[in-house]
Amino acid sequence: MERYRKKKLPNINLRYNALSAMVYIIGIVLLIQLFNLQIINGASYRETSNTRLTRESTLYASRGYILDRNGNELATTEMTFSLEMYKTKLDTKVLNETALKIINTLETNGDSYTDTFPIKIDPFEYTFTSDEKKKTWLETYDLDENTTAEEAFYYFKDKYDIENEDVSEVRKILVIRYRISSEGYSSTKSLTISSNISRESALIFTEQSDLYPGVTVGQSSSRSYPNSNLASHILGYINSITSEQYQENKDKGYSMSDIYGQTGIEYVFEEYLKGDNGVKQIDMSVDGSIVSEYVAEEATQGSDVVLTIDANLQAITEQALENTINNIRNRRIW
Repeated sequence: MERYRKKKLPNINLRYNALSAMVYIIGIVLLIQLFNLQIINGASYRETSNTRLTRESTLYASRGYILDRNGNELATTEMTFSLEMYKTKLDTKVLNETALKIINTLETNGDSYTDTFPIKIDPFEYTFTSDEKKKTWLETYDLDENTTAEEAFYYFKDKYDIENEDVSEVRKILVIRYRISSEGYSSTKSLTISSNISRESALIFTEQSDLYPGVTVGQSSSRSYPNSNLASHILGYINSITSEQYQENKDKGYSMSDIYGQTGIEYVFEEYLKGDNGVKQIDMSVDGSIVSEYVAEEATQGSDVVLTIDANLQAITEQALENTINNIRNRRIW
C-alpha cells in the first residue's frame, strides 16, 4: 500500500505543476491585454468613448394580416415613420436653430407634430388655448394669475434664450423647447416630436442628419382595414395594451408601448398576429450627428390569419341587412 502511494505521488505533482503553469500563462495573457487596453490604446479608446454615444431603438414588428377564405385582405399593416430627438451636447443657440429647422421641414412636407405649448398667435393677438387651465398653468411657472398671454409668451422666449425676432419663428422653437422642459428627454430616452411623418420627411432627416443633431427617424407600423367597417364585429380592434394585459403578458415580450388585440379576431389570435420586435443600434457623436446605424436584431412579422368567411358575400349580406333596417325605420315593409 505504501509503495502504491509513492508511485502515485509523482503523477499528482506533475498534474499540479502543469495546472499551475497554465494558470500563470493565462494570467500573463490577461495582464498583457489589460496593459494594451489601458496604457497603449487607452487614450484612443477614451477619445472614442467621449465622442460617441450608442443608443438602442425599438424596431416594431409588423402585425400579421387577417385574410378571408379567398386571400382578400381584411386587416393589413402599414409601415409608418416617427421623428425622435435625443439629448446631446448642444449649446442653447444651436438647439434653438435645430428646433426651428425641424418644424419648418415638417410643415413644408405637410406633416403634423405634437404641439402642447398653451399660447397661440393670431396676426395681432396672443391667446391661451384653454382659459380653464390657464390659472393652474400660470401657477406651475410661478407667474401671476393676471399675466397676459403675450407676457407669458415673452417670458418663455427669454427663459429659453431665443434670439429670433419673428414671433412665428419663436412660436415654432417654443413647440420643441417647451416639450423638452415639460416632458424631458435624455441621451437614452427620446422625445417623440411626431409619431407619423411622410416618407419625404423621413428621407430628409435621415440623409441630412448632420443638419438635425440629436434627431433620428424610427419605424413602426399601423393597423389598416382596407374595407372600412366590413366584418368589424368579427375582426375586432386593437389599442394600446392596458396595465392588466401587460402584467399578464410581460413575460411574453410585451412592453407598455405595445398594442394589443382588444376584441374579435384581433384578440383571439393576438399571440399569432403580434410578431417579435427587433433592435436598431444608433451611434451618435456628442454633437448629435448620426455616425452609423445598424440592425442588432431583426424584427419578425406576425403570422397571417385566414378566416372561413367570404369578404364579397359578407359585404352583400351586410348591405342587405342595412337596407332592411332602413326600410323598417322608414315604415316601408314590402
